[in-house]
Amino acid sequence: MAEVIRMPLLSDTMTEGKIAQWNKKLGDFVKSDDSIADVETDKATMEVIPYVSGTLLYIGVEAGKAAKVNDIIAIIGKEGEDIASLIETKVDMAPMTTEAAVDTTPTPTPSATAAQTIEIPKDLTIIRMPLLSDTMTEGKIVSWNKQVGDSVKADDAIADVETDKATMEVVGYTEGTLLYQGVAVGNAAKVNGVIAIIGKAGTDITPYLPMLMAENTHTEPSKASAPIATTATTPSVSETTHDPMANAGTIDGRVKASPLAKQIAREKGIDLQLIKGSGDNGRIVKRDVDNISQTASPANVQQSIAPLATFVNTQESHTDTPVTQMRKIIAQRLAESKFTAPHFYLKTSVEMDQLMSARKQINLVSPIKISINDMMIKAVSLSLVKHPAVNSSWMGDFIRQNHHIHIGSAIALPEGLIVPVIKHANQKTLTQIAADANELYEKARTKKIQPSEFTGNTFTISNLGMMDIDEFTAIINPPDACILAVGKIAQTPVVSGNQIVVKNIMKLTLSCDHRVVDGAVGALFLQTLKEYLENPIAMLV
Repeated sequence: MAEVIRMPLLSDTMTEGKIAQWNKKLGDFVKSDDSIADVETDKATMEVIPYVSGTLLYIGVEAGKAAKVNDIIAIIGKEGEDIASLIETKVDMAPMTTEAAVDTTPTPTPSATAAQTIEIPKDLTIIRMPLLSDTMTEGKIVSWNKQVGDSVKADDAIADVETDKATMEVVGYTEGTLLYQGVAVGNAAKVNGVIAIIGKAGTDITPYLPMLMAENTHTEPSKASAPIATTATTPSVSETTHDPMANAGTIDGRVKASPLAKQIAREKGIDLQLIKGSGDNGRIVKRDVDNISQTASPANVQQSIAPLATFVNTQESHTDTPVTQMRKIIAQRLAESKFTAPHFYLKTSVEMDQLMSARKQINLVSPIKISINDMMIKAVSLSLVKHPAVNSSWMGDFIRQNHHIHIGSAIALPEGLIVPVIKHANQKTLTQIAADANELYEKARTKKIQPSEFTGNTFTISNLGMMDIDEFTAIINPPDACILAVGKIAQTPVVSGNQIVVKNIMKLTLSCDHRVVDGAVGALFLQTLKEYLENPIAMLV
C-alpha cells in the first residue's frame, strides 16, 4: 500500500520547511534509507528519509517552495498504484510542535477511501504522535497523565512519550475532556498516528474511530497493558496501587514532575507524593528525586536483593528487558551503516606529553575547565579544514562535501548512545567548545536536549579513553563518512633516539567509508591531526 511522506519536524522551532531540491524524480525507485529531498529549515538544510521502499508516485511540493510541518510532500508505493483518493482527500493539518501534533480533521490512509471519509466535527481535536527527533519513527507511551473522562487544560501534559532520544511530554494545546486513548501504556504509535481525542464531555466518538484507527499501526506491546479506554472508568484498588505514581500529584490529580524525574522515581520505587518539588511552580525535577534517601525504601531493598537472587538460584532463569526507542534506533542505524558502508580502519599512536602540559597551563587561566576531549574536538575540526574530503557524506548518486564543520561527540547514557553536536567547531576557541560541550552533555543526561542539538554532524568522535579502553574501532555514524575512536592515554616505553623513554601515548582509530574516503586521504587527515595533538600550540595560532 502507498505510504504518505510528510514534512518532518527537523528542529524545535520549525513550523515549515522549504524543499531545497528533490533527490528523486517521479517514477524513481526509492529505498527506505534514501534521501528523497533536501529541506531547508530555520536551522539548517537537512535530508528527508522516507523509511519505506517503493516507487515515488507523487511530489506535492515543488523545489523552492515551502510546506508546513506535517503537510504531505510525497507518496511512495507500488508502480502504477492508484493514489487518487490520497491526493483528492489531502488536507492541511496543524503544524507539529515539540510537544504534540494536533488537528481536527482525519488524515486519509491507503485503507480510507473517499467513500469511507467522515467529517470530524470541529469541536473534536485529534491528538497525534509528534515527531520529537530527526530519527524518530514511532513513540512509546510511558504513561498517561490524563484518563478518559478527565478535564484537560490547554497546557496540560496528557502523556509521557519515550522516543529514541528522550522521554518527553505530549501537550494537547486544547481544552475539553479526554474522550479517547488510542494507545495503551507500553505500546508505540507511529509518528502522526492518532493517540487521543479531546472534545466536549459526553460526545459520541464511535462513528469516527474506525477511520482514525485505520491510520495507526502499533508495535507489539513491550509489556502487558490494560485495554485502551474509550469511556470514563473508575480504576480498581489493584490498578491504582500497582504504580505508586498512578494517583500521585497536586495539580488536577496529576503529579507535577519532569518525565525524567518520573522515570527515575518509577525505577527506584519512590512515591512522588512524598517529594516536594524545587522546580518552577513546585515541579519535581531530577535533583529532587536524587536527594530522597533510599535507605528506608522497602522497594529498593527488594530491588537490591533481586539481582543477588538471580545468581544464587539453582534453576535456569533469565531477565527480558524491553527494547527502548533509543536502543531500537541505534540498532537500526548502526546495522545499516555497518552493512551498507564499506568500512576500513586506519590506526596511529600519538605522543600526548606536550598536549597534557599545554592543557595544564591553559586551565590555569581558562574560566572553564578544558578537557582532553575538548582539545580533541578542536584538533579534529582544524584538521578537517585542511582535508575537506573527510568532511563529506555519501548521498547515493553524489558525494556531498560539507563546507561547515559540526563535530558530533558521542556520550553513553543508560538507555544508549547519543551524539550532541558542537556546531562550527573550527571557528570556536577551546573555552567556547568546552562551554558548548558541557551544556550539551548535561542536557543529554537530563533528557532536555533538543533535536537541533543532536543532528547535523559532519564528523563524529567516540572517546572511551576515560573508561580505561586502550583502543577500539567504531561504526560510522551516518551521514558522516568517518568516525574517530579515541583510546586512553597510557605511559608507554618508546624508543627516542637511541634510548628507551616513557611517554604518554594515545591510540586513535579512524573508521572510513571507502565510498567517500580513500586510504591515502584518511591517512593524510590522521597525520595532520597527529601534528596538532603533538604540537598543540599550533591550534592556538
